Amino acid sequence: MDYKYTVTSKQNFAKIGQDIINKTLSKIFGVCNGFDRILSDIKDDVKAVKARDPAATSDVEIILLYSGIHAVLGYRVAHKLYISNHTFAARFLSQLTRHFTGIEIHPGAKIGRRLFIDHGMGVVIGETTEIGDDCTIYQGVTLGGTGKETGKRHPTLGNNIMVGAGARVLGPVKIGDNSKIAAGAVVLKDIPEGSTAVGIPARIARQKGVKPCDDMDQIHIPDPITQELAKMCRKIDDIQKELNIYKERETKRAEAIAKRKVAARKVAQIKAENQKAEEKIEEKTNEKEGN
Repeated sequence: MDYKYTVTSKQNFAKIGQDIINKTLSKIFGVCNGFDRILSDIKDDVKAVKARDPAATSDVEIILLYSGIHAVLGYRVAHKLYISNHTFAARFLSQLTRHFTGIEIHPGAKIGRRLFIDHGMGVVIGETTEIGDDCTIYQGVTLGGTGKETGKRHPTLGNNIMVGAGARVLGPVKIGDNSKIAAGAVVLKDIPEGSTAVGIPARIARQKGVKPCDDMDQIHIPDPITQELAKMCRKIDDIQKELNIYKERETKRAEAIAKRKVAARKVAQIKAENQKAEEKIEEKTNEKEGN
């Protein structure tokens, strides 16, 4: 590509350089018109990292050293290529980004603003995945499909979602806004809004909790198995109390029956003695009358 410019000053040189870059990108990618939006999104992503990661000290550090930011930047450019029908270039860029960051995001995925991928190594985001705004994803997360289905086959995450390290969200499931997926969980069914999902397969441990973007805790999450065991223990205690009451009632009833039997035997004994006494009296009376 030939450009004939006369460099008259540093200012003209900078302008010419910018013009060359824009024209080249426009001809190669055809996406130059969307770069302003991409730049705006990346600025928001950097702010999100700074707000959620206490280890981040400056914007420069985040831009240069955070692989999650690099992966999201690569995705945003690749996605623009993808929706502009430059699918090969989009996939090439996404695979190149995966090579350098260890994070694989299919350019066909739809990702909102202020996504924070912390550490990021091993993160996989499938083609038909949809991610809302203000979401946080930790290392080793898979947002994948469950087979060879076509069409919508990957998860849909709402806004303010936190997905803990090593979690798996599989299939076209929907995760409601303000929800949290615990580390290591495997989500196979829809999660309602404001919930915390834990375990394999994931169960709802809590609903209507704190927004995950405000609470980044991955440790102090309720365990649904422990909760169920606690419920069973409480039920067993209640049953034991009822049994104790029943036993005490039955013991008193048995004692009362035993007392009645003893009293009945005594009454029968007294009756028998009285009858014998009456018979003796009658015999004596008969002897006297005979004499």
